[in-house]
Amino acid sequence: MPTPASLAQWLAHIERVHPRTIAMGLERVAAVRDRLALAPGFPLFTVGGTNGKGSACAMLEAILHEAGYRVGCYTSPHLMRYNERVRIGRAEAADDDLARALAAVESARGQIELTYFEFSTLAAVWLFVERRVDVAILEVGLGGRLDAVNAFDPDCALLMSIALDHMDYLGPTREDIGCEKAGILRAGTPAVCADPDPPDAVLDAAARLHARLLLIGRDFGYEAQARQWRYWGPSGERHGLPHPALRGDYQLANAAACLAALDSLRERLPVSAAHVRTGLLTADNPGRFQVLPGRPTVILDVAHNPAAAAALARSLARMPRAERSYAVFGILRDKDIAQVAASVAPQIDEWLVGATAGERGASADLVRAELARAGVVDCVSAHASVLDAYTQACDKAGQNDRIVVFGSFHTVAAVMAARKSS
Repeated sequence: MPTPASLAQWLAHIERVHPRTIAMGLERVAAVRDRLALAPGFPLFTVGGTNGKGSACAMLEAILHEAGYRVGCYTSPHLMRYNERVRIGRAEAADDDLARALAAVESARGQIELTYFEFSTLAAVWLFVERRVDVAILEVGLGGRLDAVNAFDPDCALLMSIALDHMDYLGPTREDIGCEKAGILRAGTPAVCADPDPPDAVLDAAARLHARLLLIGRDFGYEAQARQWRYWGPSGERHGLPHPALRGDYQLANAAACLAALDSLRERLPVSAAHVRTGLLTADNPGRFQVLPGRPTVILDVAHNPAAAAALARSLARMPRAERSYAVFGILRDKDIAQVAASVAPQIDEWLVGATAGERGASADLVRAELARAGVVDCVSAHASVLDAYTQACDKAGQNDRIVVFGSFHTVAAVMAARKSS
């Protein structure tokens, strides 16, 4: 076939290279890493866990950028454009740069079949090396131990919350999942855990490796105040910190974990109090309890597992009560749909369910049946797509109502795209 030229052509190509979307294991990506001679010489943060990864990446990126470092940040999945996944200096990588990076990986892989995520991870690190970033932040995609990001050794590993998700791949219990997540820890290397009740598997892995594990509540933490908050950690305290621009009652724990990670590398990457304050106020992570301007209030949240849904419900409960709350709900069929819905149900008056596309997408009828299993049977309507559900919600909602769009990255992306084109 002809060599791809544009980024769009490259993305179509890498979707076809491996017969499966997800194929766990490091052998393929490690082999191509070595062929590319990818050995980053800059400090590297690896961010894993179930929920909170994107927020942690955003805050680390913003603080380090404010401190004057050239920061490479790799996250997934994207909402609107693939370019969102790879940022340098807080700017999305250009199409041409991404195409060059993917071409470099293609040239090195030979007959090795890489998944879409493996291709993306190698291309991102290749570009960070070529552009000579000062520090890089890599978000784990799935699990940790066998995720492509784990082909690169971190100088500090962050484990955010650990909850039930992706059980088909990671195991049925928190201990199983914690064991997989703990795979990003390294011997004698700093690690930060933001989960207040970490699985024993995480503690055991840290002890076995002699990793320098910092636990929230024991080695670092925070005190919330009305208009500010206090952090305490290995290098002392930081007072008078502004609440992060990222919304949600869970963001202070995420922010404290980021500051603990920065504490652990403070000799290599010093940051001042001013850098921390400005970074917290400028961090941006679209689709995570994102409240859009205008009326009725529209809230976008990619929450797609029970723990994230419970956090969404708590954040909704802290908002001024709307006259009526509409849920635009679309989710993938391999999620715990009933429990996700049950977590948010006390905050919702009417549900508009939309089908999600793709091989993992859930039909509106399936979601409606799962809602019934969760005890939600009244004021539920099924729609052919998330966009149809959102359009109907907009027609129904008054100025003092709110629309909560949640359940999947696909769900939030569909509404974002519709609003952008309108």
